[in-house]
Amino acid sequence: MEDEKIIGLFFARSENAISETAQKYGGYCHSIAWRILQNQEDSEECVSDTYLKAWESIPPKRPEKLRTYLGKLTRNLALHIYEKYHAEKRGMGRTALALDELKECIPAFTPAFDPVAGIADDMALKEILNQFLSVLPVQTRLIFLRRYWYFDTIAEIAAAFRVSESKVKMSLLRSRGRLKQLLEKEGICL
Repeated sequence: MEDEKIIGLFFARSENAISETAQKYGGYCHSIAWRILQNQEDSEECVSDTYLKAWESIPPKRPEKLRTYLGKLTRNLALHIYEKYHAEKRGMGRTALALDELKECIPAFTPAFDPVAGIADDMALKEILNQFLSVLPVQTRLIFLRRYWYFDTIAEIAAAFRVSESKVKMSLLRSRGRLKQLLEKEGICL
């Protein structure tokens, strides 16, 4: 079924919206959750929660790209579950490694004391990240996204692009450096 028809089912509050979403995007959402959580039960729960969040948010939202919207919901839910399980003791799984790599160039906003400033900072960071990604060469952008959005391992990325692991590591190192420079240039405190 086409995305517009699925979104129409959400707007009509038809329970078929969930089954059609699961049929079309269940595997995609599960793969995102699995890469972060590395646990079957948690991944399945995360995907179920994704459908619930989609049900609660559509309407009023009307996502332009349903796949991207569901992927973002799944990723955020999975990261929340991951953080909950690893709050006291951070293991060195793929998620922790990727997040640790980004610590040096992505600022830690603290919107708790000023929610309006936090939202503004998040919007500014999103705009800068989109700008950053748009100027990267295609392969470099895909490597960056596979590592930091999908949490692929270095070995998985190298195999997918048929390059050496050292080339992937160097690409990521350079990309993080460029991102850090851009954030500093834009006045984002690191």
